[in-house]
Amino acid sequence: MLLPPFHAGFGSNVHMGDDFFGNVNLTFVDGVDIRTGDGVMITPSVTLTTTGHPVHPSRRTDFGRFSEPIVIEDRVWIGGNAVVLPGVRIGYGSAIGAGSVVSRSIPPMTVALGAPCRVVRAITDEDLATRTAEGQAASSRREPTP
Repeated sequence: MLLPPFHAGFGSNVHMGDDFFGNVNLTFVDGVDIRTGDGVMITPSVTLTTTGHPVHPSRRTDFGRFSEPIVIEDRVWIGGNAVVLPGVRIGYGSAIGAGSVVSRSIPPMTVALGAPCRVVRAITDEDLATRTAEGQAASSRREPTP
């Protein structure tokens, strides 16, 4: 499922797995392949861009650019307003926090967030019983009920 509006530079370089969900304002800058696995969920206003521009101004003459593919493995969740940059691979089951700028690859089964995006912790079986990181911390501090 892909909710409108969505934007793609070409569209032909975007390859989505089964059970893909892309919320509103998803942007694909697909100069080369963007590949998503199965069960990927992307929330509103996320940008996946395979194309960038060189830092040195003389390399940007005539709009010089480079493109590197993006791979998002199965069961990844990407929070709102995140930006995924060229050459990034996001590993199986990972969660990317809202507003993150993902400039390097993220290992499987981790929570990563920030600008620049950094891994903050592993995803574990304890996460099966909680909704948020805050909920997990609160539940570990609660006294048992009689």
